[in-house]
Amino acid sequence: MAGSRTPPVQGVPAQRESGAEQSPAPGQGTLTRDRRAASGLVTDQGRTTIAGEAVAKIAGVAAREISGVHDFGTGTARAFGALKGRLGVADSVTQGVAVEVGERQAAADIALVVDYGVAIPDLAAAVRRNVISAVEHMCGLEVTEVNIAVDDVHLPQEDEGGETQAAPRVE
Repeated sequence: MAGSRTPPVQGVPAQRESGAEQSPAPGQGTLTRDRRAASGLVTDQGRTTIAGEAVAKIAGVAAREISGVHDFGTGTARAFGALKGRLGVADSVTQGVAVEVGERQAAADIALVVDYGVAIPDLAAAVRRNVISAVEHMCGLEVTEVNIAVDDVHLPQEDEGGETQAAPRVE
């Protein structure tokens, strides 16, 4: 069909068939067309590429700046990170952060552990805003989406002894 496009795969930045700049859909990134063109990633003198690991670090640091974020990653990733910590290997800021980076766009998936009592929708919105702002500012990439998965809720009593103690039901 003329003029039809294949819908983008969820979690993967949309690939443009032509080299023409298009405006992002509402809610998909904050860079204007002029700013993207002025970002300098693709110029007549050459092309700048930014590794996915670099974008993941920026996204991870930006997400950690939000109050109410306790940790990152799934339970398995956190257990592996704790084992690495015992072995003296530093925990990576990219734990729980996965990114897809294209020539002009990026998308991120972030797995979080939130502190008990925090409004999860508000926290997710704040993390999303901060990650988009940091990646777009530092990399000049249009962030098409930031997907947040809340993997767990951290309870205050979990800090006291490593494990949650059940209170007696009846005395």
